[in-house]
Amino acid sequence: MLSTIPFSLLELAPMQQDASVSQTLSNTTQYAQKADQLGYHRFWLAEHHNMPGIVCAATSILIGHIAGKTKRIRVGSGGIMLPNHSTLVVAEQFGTLESLYPSRIDLGLGRAPGSDNMTSQALNSDPQRVQRFPEEVSELQRLLGPHKSNSAVRAIPGENTNVPIWLLGSSLLSAQLAADKGLPYVFAGHFAPRFLQQAVELYRREFKPSAILDKPYFILALPVVAAETDQQAEYLSSTSKQRVLALMRGQALWLKPPVDSMTGLWTEQEKAQVENFLSLSVIGGPISIKHKLEMITKQFNVDEFMFTNDLYDPQQRQRALEILMSVKGE
Repeated sequence: MLSTIPFSLLELAPMQQDASVSQTLSNTTQYAQKADQLGYHRFWLAEHHNMPGIVCAATSILIGHIAGKTKRIRVGSGGIMLPNHSTLVVAEQFGTLESLYPSRIDLGLGRAPGSDNMTSQALNSDPQRVQRFPEEVSELQRLLGPHKSNSAVRAIPGENTNVPIWLLGSSLLSAQLAADKGLPYVFAGHFAPRFLQQAVELYRREFKPSAILDKPYFILALPVVAAETDQQAEYLSSTSKQRVLALMRGQALWLKPPVDSMTGLWTEQEKAQVENFLSLSVIGGPISIKHKLEMITKQFNVDEFMFTNDLYDPQQRQRALEILMSVKGE
């Protein structure tokens, strides 16, 4: 079953507290190159701002860098937070990327700010722009599509590159919009599992065939911790638990070393909140991961998986990619 499902990666360029930005981005580049060598389908970078521990703010620049350092893998955004940007600038940036790396660029779009309220205001002074997200998606489709004689504003480059647009979300709003527009849909199960069942059902039920897709295409983003054994994976998973705990406390999101026990690091209430946040996590050795992914595939009719892989040690991150791909090939 898994052998026919593409495996992809979502990257936030995670940073250790004692590391430099340069070293972190070098680690991300090597991670992408490993994914490229192993046969992963996509490598997407997620826009975040003003978050110590995540160095993925200049998303389109990183996409170009990663695409230039890899050979085959599709590279894109997971996503560009559209209310933060001019649609024309996004079209020009991704049209340029597509022209440099033909048939390898994806444009995933989200409507959240990817930041806190104050940073969101610094990025975009119009709080109502988020309400225009559906219209701006249509505008991007126009700017990236064939030239129309009545269009006074054109994206050059960008025009007629037809960069694939994906809608990302964690709610029913994004699922409905993707269905209405006949676009592929990605659900953010790596941080917002609550509406997964409803969202995928709505998307498939309401999907309207388009010039882009004749049937629904659904990617599920999941957290993964792959290791040699279940016990080792549970130990390594404490890094992501510490990170989510820091997020909930409003603290910096540095990657922290794994710990033998989370006892004493969180309250019972915080433990429940973190576990709910990470409830779709796929943690274990090869046998456990294979079983869990097969169950999720059956339950949600997944067309493609996209994994986050928050491990502290860069070499263990790369090893996790090998383990995960070996499960796919079995």
